[in-house]
Amino acid sequence: MDATWSPKDLAFQEEVRAFFKAKLTPEIRRAGSLMTSVYADHELALKWQRILHAQGWAAPAWPVEHGGCGWTPVQHYIFARERIAAGAPPVSPMGVGMVAYVIMAFGTPEQKDYFLPRTLRGDILWCQGYSEPNSGSDLASLQMRAVEDGDDLICTGSKIWTTHAHVADWIFCLVRTSTEARQQQGITFLLIDMKSPGIVVKPIIMLSGEHIQNQIFFDEVRVPKANVLGEIGQGWSVAKYLLDYERGGSAYAPGLRVRLDDIAAFAGREPGGMGASLVEDSTFAAKLSEAQIRLDALEALEFRVMSDASHGRRNGASASMMKVLGTELSQHITELALEAAAAYALPFQPHAAAPGGPTPVFTPPKDGFIAGEPWQAIAPLRYLNDRVGTIYAGTNEIQRNIMTKMVLGL
Repeated sequence: MDATWSPKDLAFQEEVRAFFKAKLTPEIRRAGSLMTSVYADHELALKWQRILHAQGWAAPAWPVEHGGCGWTPVQHYIFARERIAAGAPPVSPMGVGMVAYVIMAFGTPEQKDYFLPRTLRGDILWCQGYSEPNSGSDLASLQMRAVEDGDDLICTGSKIWTTHAHVADWIFCLVRTSTEARQQQGITFLLIDMKSPGIVVKPIIMLSGEHIQNQIFFDEVRVPKANVLGEIGQGWSVAKYLLDYERGGSAYAPGLRVRLDDIAAFAGREPGGMGASLVEDSTFAAKLSEAQIRLDALEALEFRVMSDASHGRRNGASASMMKVLGTELSQHITELALEAAAAYALPFQPHAAAPGGPTPVFTPPKDGFIAGEPWQAIAPLRYLNDRVGTIYAGTNEIQRNIMTKMVLGL
């Protein structure tokens, strides 16, 4: 594997930097640089997506015929790193980064023609209907029923932990259309208009105080069979295809590098009124060095995956490996940030951040006062939000089982 960037790659890097410098408004930059989770403020993220769409960069990884850029894996990596360094928010992953790929792979021509351009432009905001109150990591045990009635499916049940369901236009949903001996059978992948009669969305306020997650109730919601993706009863295969993109569809290292560099930079200077610099603390310095080594290893893995992809090779276990290493290192970095922020991490200060949703349990001070620096105020919010990283898209315990089977053959 050759990790050296070519002159063409370096020229592309300069092009990307120039674009971000010209197009990122202070408002959008704040939304990206002060995020408290993997989700940016949805209104500003959509505004940024439309700017990217005008440039032709809204979905670089899509096939060119659907609006992608035809970039090399290295160019994708450069774009990801420069986006984070510039403070640009990510595009909502549910549409561009997840359901779009299964629509391309399993959708009818009519479904592709309707959903893909609207998703690319940001005209449709998606949410994901997988988890249920009694079906999380054991997703195949889901019970939301969809009964056939002529040309429709009548859906009844509940989905939970649904990100941005309160603002989403459509939901891609797993429903049970039949009961089989094997749980994975009889599941159907369904696209549902969130404006359909019978849908009620109730908020779930997170530990960080943000309204990002929701529970959705479906009471005999009528959905056309034309909205089935793939075939009725074969939704498990569609869902597994999508999970590869959710687990390892993007590089973790660029964002983690920026966050860790910020902590290291702060640790090397004298914090006002906080005593000696943190790098003089041998325990903290050791933790910081360990994180940097782990990040180097993760980045090497991502470079290897890029190299494989550029030669048409795809390792099915790589998504699980990247998910485990990326989410666990991300959690470790949030712990280092809390330690570095020290007492300034104690107050609850969401007004210092750009949360992915409103904070209805909090009234900001009238003068906008923030204790410490913004990153110190954000540190506890990121810590709380990042606890879910090792759970979503299949727990890391499940990912280790997958790797054990695929890599070790056990």
